[in-house]
Formats: sequence, C-alpha cells, structure tokens
Amino acid sequence: MPNPSRLRAAALTATLLLASPLAGCSDTADADGDLTAQELNWQDCPAPSAAEGGGAAPSPLPDGAPWQCATMKAPLNWDDPQGETIGLALIRAKTSGAESRRIGSLVFNFGGPGGSGVTTLPAFGEDYATLRTRYDLVSFDPRGVGRSAPVKCENDQQLDAYFQQDATPDDAAERASLLDNTRRFNAACEKNSEQILPHVRTTDAARDMDLMRQVLGDDKLYYFGISYGTELGGVYAHLFPDRVGRAVFDAVVDPSQTPEQGSLGQAKGFQLALDNFAEDCTSQQEDCPVGNTPQDVKARIAELLTGLDSKPIPGIFPRELTQTDATNGIAQALYSKDFWPYLTEGLDQAYGGDGSILMALSDSLNGRNENGEYSNITAANVAINCADEKPRYGTAYVEQKLPEFRAASPLFGAYLAWGMVSCTDWAVPGAADHPDVSAPGSAPILVVGNTGDPATPYEGARKMVQALGDGVGVELTYRGQGHGAYDSKNPCVQSAVNGYLLEGKVPTAGTVCGP
Repeated sequence: MPNPSRLRAAALTATLLLASPLAGCSDTADADGDLTAQELNWQDCPAPSAAEGGGAAPSPLPDGAPWQCATMKAPLNWDDPQGETIGLALIRAKTSGAESRRIGSLVFNFGGPGGSGVTTLPAFGEDYATLRTRYDLVSFDPRGVGRSAPVKCENDQQLDAYFQQDATPDDAAERASLLDNTRRFNAACEKNSEQILPHVRTTDAARDMDLMRQVLGDDKLYYFGISYGTELGGVYAHLFPDRVGRAVFDAVVDPSQTPEQGSLGQAKGFQLALDNFAEDCTSQQEDCPVGNTPQDVKARIAELLTGLDSKPIPGIFPRELTQTDATNGIAQALYSKDFWPYLTEGLDQAYGGDGSILMALSDSLNGRNENGEYSNITAANVAINCADEKPRYGTAYVEQKLPEFRAASPLFGAYLAWGMVSCTDWAVPGAADHPDVSAPGSAPILVVGNTGDPATPYEGARKMVQALGDGVGVELTYRGQGHGAYDSKNPCVQSAVNGYLLEGKVPTAGTVCGP
C-alpha cells in the first residue's frame, strides 16, 4: 500500500500512466563517453506526458518569460557510466535579472518521491519570482518519474481497485487480501519496469544532480529541496560536500529514522494536524458544521470511518467512498491549511451520504484525474522507497506494532502501520536502514522546520542538522501549519531564505518565525 504521507500535496497532479515502461532510454553514452560535455537543446515545453500528469503546456510567466524544456542523458547504471543511458526531463525559466548579477541555476526538487518537477515548477513559478532575479529556475523529473524513464506498474482499472482495497485489515481474510494485492502490484512493477527498478535509488538521483550541475555550467550546486527533496539534497551533500553551493531544505525528512520510525512519526504528525484542524474549526465565530468541540469533530470522523469500513457511500460515480478513500482524502486535506475548508465541506457532505469531495481529495493524492487516468507518482513512490529502504516488514510484525501506532494516532495509526508492508516481495533489495547525509566540509545548508507539519514532523529538522554535521546545517523554525514553510509566504521565512540564496547571508542558527 502506498504511504500517503510520503507525498507532497503540491506536487500531486492527477494524470495518465505512460505506456512505455522505460521511455527515454538510448543505447549508449556519447561517442567519447563524456556526458558532462553534452549540450542541452532547450525548446518550448510540450504538454506534460501521461506519466507527468497530462494537461496543457505551461503558460509563460507574468513577465512573458517562457518555460523551456530539454532532455539530459544520464547513465542508466552509475556503476557503468559509459554504458546505456536514459533521458532525464528538465525545465527552466531563465533569470529575470541582469546577466552580470546571475549566480547560476537554482535546482528544485519538490518531493514525493515520485513528484514531477517539470510539472510542479511552472505551477508555482510565480512564488519564486524573487529568486529568479539572480537564478535560472530549474527542475526535473528524477529517474523513474514522469518523463524520465518512468516506472510503470498497474493500469488505470487495476489502480482503481488497488486504491479501494481495505488498507486497515481487521481479520485474517482481510490481511491476506491486502498482502495479495500488494504482491500483485509489486509483481506488475517488476514485469513492466524490470530494467529501471535497480537504478532509482536516491543515490542515483543525487549523482544525476551532480551531472546536471556540470551540464548547466555551474561550479557548485545551488539547490532548493522540499519534503523528500531534503533527503535527496542531504544525500547529495554527503556524496559531494565540496560541490554544495547555497542550499535550502524545507519540510525536512528525518534522516536518522528507519521506515518504521518514519511512519510512526508521520502518524503523530498527521494526528497533530487533525487536532489543529478540529481546534480551528470549532473556535470560529460561526458554528463548525462537523462538530461542536475538537473532540466531537474527531469522534464524528472516527464514526464515519468505522461505518465506511462495512458500508461505503456514493463517491464519484461509479465508485463508492470506502474507508481507505476517506482516510486518504482527509490526509490530503491536512497538507495545507488552505485545504481545511475543503475538508470541512467534504466531511459535512459525507455525513449526509455524499462522498464526492473526500473522494476527489483522495484521487488527488493518488494521482488520478477526473477521466480516471493515473500519473505514475504511486509507481515511482513505491519503487524509490523500496529501492532505498532495507527493512521488509511482515504482517505479524505490523500486528505487533499496531497498539503503538494507534496510540500515536487513532485515525491514521493503523493505516500508516499497514503501509509498512508495501515492499513485500519487492524485486530489488533495499539499500540501507536510513540515508547517510553526513557532509563534513559542505557549505552551510539552511534547514527549515515547520512546527505544524503533518508529513515531515518538525523534529526532523533538528535531526537533519545533527546528521549533516558541525558547521553545516543551520536550523530555522516556522511556527505554522501545513507541509513546508516558504510557500506559506511568511515574510520572516521568505526573507531568511531569499537572503541566503541571493546574498549568501546565513541566518542566525535557531531563528524562529511566526505567523
């Protein structure tokens, strides 16, 4: 079962699955074998591919600047750098400032793993207008994602069934069904994407970024990583500490945790976000339509989910809203305080027997569009996580851990605990218990934690600072809600981040920004 809290809501766009399991492959590297010498052929961007999400080509920025796209060759197997290559999809908007003031390219990764940077950067490009005064804004589809040799697993019809399965089994038959569905999904990934699966680890993506740095013409990597992008950035800093320029990590993954510890932390994080939602709704001057007190709000949600376990309600025709769909939809809405009104409306609607809003939120999390077509975000998410993470958790172990997870979150605990079986019988062994991000000698990295972050709990920022090592990580705290801090538009956070990336001004460690 995919782990929803690994996904960054802003990067989720509902879409198609690309038909080819390894689009973008070519036979060999350049004749001289030097991929750093390749020249990128920047062109007007096409419409997003099926795996990226489909839809229209990106519109120009408000000042008329176009988005340009290119494909960069990278080794399929970094252990054989002169062998077969794959194509990695890149996008950029050139700097709006004077060339004499240009610092270089600022590379973004928006998280997931599995999110398409080629589709996400244009969607939020205006938010980075200040940074564009001195940088070309650049993002990419990491290997296995979108247009970059995308992982393909099940088809759209199979995914509809996969996402409606009971993800919190209550008896032996339901546990067996969950495990069977997981094995079937994973076997489809192996069948359709066998060639790419061993080569989608975060260490591979980090090496791709260093090649990208060189091809873009920069001596150092200037980087903005969000959510899983902070893990990718940390791994890059570990592998290439002397090549880190100015870097910002926002919505920080705790690099010290095993997958189990990460899932438990996320259960606590989503429960905190739900508590904050319930408190906010019931503290408004007008009546909260989904409960009279915070406890009442949560009790009614629990009652709804219990009822859906045995009796789904109409969702988006012809599908019904199941307990799993509703849990997914609630999780999606907790990623941002801006989504809380949709959660209120969706819950109120579901109490009246209509599950369409919660199902729409769930579809967004899963990468499904209104035509019933899926992007490859789930396939890529599972493939990258299972290639990275060494532990494999069985059903007996999960059952043993359920009380601890339920104590952490009555609503999300069991869901996240059972998500730990998602790598059952995966075709590729996992690399490590947790990523190595130690980076002695690196330039300072600004690490921004949000106290109300549901998906990457606040404590992860301090753990990242500690793991990076002395003199590298610089912690900044945002006292706010939602996943991430810079996109909250908090002036204090944006001033600190912009000051570092644009002028090299390192904020005082321990700086705290409030709403």
